[in-house]
Amino acid sequence: MPSDVNHWDQDRRYHGAHRDFAVLPRSPSEALEPDHAPEPPPGRKVRRQHPILAFMHNLMTLLFVGVIGLTALFYFVRTQFDQPGPLGYATVVVIPKGEGLSAIADRLEREGVIGDRRIFTASAMYFRAQDKLKAGEYAIKKNASIREVLDTLVEGKAILYSVSLPEGLTSLQIVERLKSHPELTGPVLLVPTEGTLLPDTYRFARATTREDLLARMQSEQQKYIEKLWSARASGLPLKTKQEAVTLASIVEKETGRADERPRVAAVFVNRLKSNMRLESDPTIIYGLSGGKGTLGRPIMRSEIDQMTPYNTYRIKGLPPTPIANPGRAALEAVLRPAKTSDLFFVADGTGGHAFAEKYEDHQKNVTKWRVIEKEMRAKEEEAEKQAGAAAAAATTAATAQPAGGTASAVIPGIAITSASTEAASPGPLGEDVPIPTRKPKR
Repeated sequence: MPSDVNHWDQDRRYHGAHRDFAVLPRSPSEALEPDHAPEPPPGRKVRRQHPILAFMHNLMTLLFVGVIGLTALFYFVRTQFDQPGPLGYATVVVIPKGEGLSAIADRLEREGVIGDRRIFTASAMYFRAQDKLKAGEYAIKKNASIREVLDTLVEGKAILYSVSLPEGLTSLQIVERLKSHPELTGPVLLVPTEGTLLPDTYRFARATTREDLLARMQSEQQKYIEKLWSARASGLPLKTKQEAVTLASIVEKETGRADERPRVAAVFVNRLKSNMRLESDPTIIYGLSGGKGTLGRPIMRSEIDQMTPYNTYRIKGLPPTPIANPGRAALEAVLRPAKTSDLFFVADGTGGHAFAEKYEDHQKNVTKWRVIEKEMRAKEEEAEKQAGAAAAAATTAATAQPAGGTASAVIPGIAITSASTEAASPGPLGEDVPIPTRKPKR
């Protein structure tokens, strides 16, 4: 027993003397910390990675993570790009001129057209459409996707308004119509030169200026004249495009029937070739009205004899300028007239005209027209009497206003239709103003 005790005691003393108390934890918290990795054995070298390889490894890892992130972002944006938008009803959005991509995106989000301006901006940049967005007034349908909204703005599918400018109006009349259109903006500083505008129905976006539309009409007229002039008939007594427009304006005012224009044009072309006066009443009206359109009354005998630059009863050849803005059909008729020898025409009572090569035949046509005109005048007078009687019966004598029109005035040798119809017409003025029945002067 003592020997065992002594042996244990010796062993305890031996181990106690050789125990390394430095590795023991100094506190309970240190006891919980993980052990450090043991130092490498002495004499063994640590293998370290080359800096470039380490950089490439980190870069590849970053690129891989980035690709995954971009793929996820692209999928999210693509999903949002095509899904129905938040707009719960169809609406109209106005994009002002000068707004950039960011301002447009803010506007669309603010007005509830799109749900996220950032997706709209990213989509526009992805498709390189940031500089292609057009100003205008756009109709956006209910639940339109960002794709549909972006397509609408890029393609310029703006709401368009229209203005109809009939053939035969003067430049002053066209300007007045543009001034009264509520969707056009800006003043007209200068009335365009007579005959330089191409009548048509023009469509335009909101806030288009009147000056811009007039410039467009002038450009369209120049292009059309250029096209016709290069393919004009041979042997025409027209030296310049301006002369063609002037003659076309006379044809435009002489007849409102499309099927007659080439033949009416041929009459005037034949007269020019024969050195005859044109003797066209619309030229007298233009000279007296100063381009305002109509006189509102028949032409007086004294006015036919009055010397003005536009009175083709007194001057030879064409007037100094067009007397209206002719349409496409009149321009084409003048540059490609009918192949006839006609020198005369007179109204036939049907809205058209009777044509003749010889003066004797023309006189017969005039005689027929006089009979028709007399019947028309009698009917007008009867209608005036009935209208006056009805007005007198409906009101007192003090307040009664007689109704009626202006009967046709007949100047010996000239047949002129009622000017009241001409004045009331809002469209092109196709008066039946025939060539004089007297033999034309040479």
